[in-house]
Amino acid sequence: MLKEAQKGLAFSTSAIMKVYHDIDMLSQVNGKFEALLRFLRILDTLARSGGARTLASSSYAKVQIEDDSKRVLKVKNYINENYMYELKLETLADLANMSQSSFSRFFRMHTGRTLSDYIIDVRMGFASRLLLNTEESVANISFKCGYNNLSNFNRIFKRKKGCSPSEFREQYRKIKIIV
Repeated sequence: MLKEAQKGLAFSTSAIMKVYHDIDMLSQVNGKFEALLRFLRILDTLARSGGARTLASSSYAKVQIEDDSKRVLKVKNYINENYMYELKLETLADLANMSQSSFSRFFRMHTGRTLSDYIIDVRMGFASRLLLNTEESVANISFKCGYNNLSNFNRIFKRKKGCSPSEFREQYRKIKIIV
């Protein structure tokens, strides 16, 4: 659970309700050691409850795999800085000084996923963050994340997150109100 927490975690309402009282009481604990024990009990309860889902992909959270090659890291950094623009295979392959077909195979070998899946994960991570932290319209968020077509954004978001962008935002608001 702690490793996944790097990407942000959303817990089910039932899991939150299990620790609600403990979280509320945590601020009233006097001793540091007692506060630490309560905090660890909260983490243990949440870890055992299961069903937590990540809010961002590892791409967005900038969780780096140490054995990535310098070429892959260079391309990942470029994608993270330019996800809002059209990203072409040709440009990314040129960054790695490789042919397009060789780069596609190389990228998949080093990341375990296709280049397009990686770009989608990065964009979905940024879109999720904007949905949770802003009041911007879904259309504006889709354009800010590199999508020129709102229906395409909605379809991909639903496929990746299991709900529409509006539903995702609403679910988070419900959880936020409970806590």
